[in-house]
Amino acid sequence: MADTHKETALRMNRVIIVGGSGLIGRALANDLSKSGYEVIVLSRSPASVRGLPDGVRAERWDGSTADGWGNLINGAAAIVNLAGESIGIPPIPWWLPGRREKIRTSRVNAGRAVIQAIESASKKPRVVIQASGINYYGLCGDRIVTEKDSAGNDFAARVCMDWEESTAQAELLGVRRVLIRTAPVLARESGILIWLALPFRMFVGGPLGNGTQWFSWIHIADQIAAIRFSIENENARGIFNLSSPNPLTNADFGYALGRALGRPYWFPTPAFAMRLIFGELGRVMVLGSQRVLPQRLQEAGFNFRFPEAEAALRDLFVTTSGSVSKTDK
Repeated sequence: MADTHKETALRMNRVIIVGGSGLIGRALANDLSKSGYEVIVLSRSPASVRGLPDGVRAERWDGSTADGWGNLINGAAAIVNLAGESIGIPPIPWWLPGRREKIRTSRVNAGRAVIQAIESASKKPRVVIQASGINYYGLCGDRIVTEKDSAGNDFAARVCMDWEESTAQAELLGVRRVLIRTAPVLARESGILIWLALPFRMFVGGPLGNGTQWFSWIHIADQIAAIRFSIENENARGIFNLSSPNPLTNADFGYALGRALGRPYWFPTPAFAMRLIFGELGRVMVLGSQRVLPQRLQEAGFNFRFPEAEAALRDLFVTTSGSVSKTDK
């Protein structure tokens, strides 16, 4: 009987991260593990997952069903569904034949697998955190966007809509659900910031396109803290924009990035070059304009550690002594 109680206690503290081998998944696993959660990362190739924190284990799944892992969610604290092919960060171009369909189906199938697991669970998990992106809103110009705004009509927006809809049934099954629409995540080790910083490291940094488009962003530390907040705050449900409360124009963000790297800001990068590198991601996130605010997150009481871009970028690129980190030299 003691073993049964122990297992129940472990499950109540268990978080399953679907698609947990990427930037956000690894950082979240590390944070949760340090806080005493039992963390399980689902991967189609568990043996190939490297660098997981101590105590975090990878379990196999097929990317589209609950076969072999569905029993893990019984009584779990949370399922965090991050699974999905990248929309287009290099070096994988979005325009390869069949890639658009793979981007969409990978997300929809992952969500359906989560619902399948919940349906078969003898005790439902307490919350499903469903990933999405601010791409949901499409291109918005100078207009301020909050969670109340409707969806856009481009490819990336439609993918986000389908991704969110894939786990909508969780609410009908009595499980609290949170939709996190994430802005581009700033992290030094990977993600979009590597490519945005590349021209500056080559001393040719400057505005992208005309520089007047709005760029919404979030520091990786705030991204992880916001997901934790969504897991642990039982009043949190529905849509939350995960983005800094202070988006900048592309020109102002680039200037802050140049200062953080100790590089000049002067050489405009033509729009066609960004489209070539980033494809769909470049058109929407880099050259497009999205002025997104985290209204509901702030109303719920979340406090950003890095609300300003300059402080966020200095944290990522500059040591306490004020010199650029070795990895950026």
